[in-house]
Amino acid sequence: MAKLKVTLNRAGVRELLRSDEMLAICTEHAGKIQARLGDGYAVSPHRGKNRVNASIFAETPQARRENAENNTILKALK
Repeated sequence: MAKLKVTLNRAGVRELLRSDEMLAICTEHAGKIQARLGDGYAVSPHRGKNRVNASIFAETPQARRENAENNTILKALK
């Protein structure tokens, strides 16, 4: 069997990772996780230096306490 060598177009990959489409995908996934968490949690999508990201965080004191005691955000990711 022949060996296959793949060479990525770095500029194209960088453009894809920073694109509006990728931001929408990340925001959609984070929104689904936020829906599982319920009230008191928020999503913050942002475009970083190399790629887009979406953060989920506890917004209210009750949600912060719940997350500190039960790792609610981490469990919602699974």
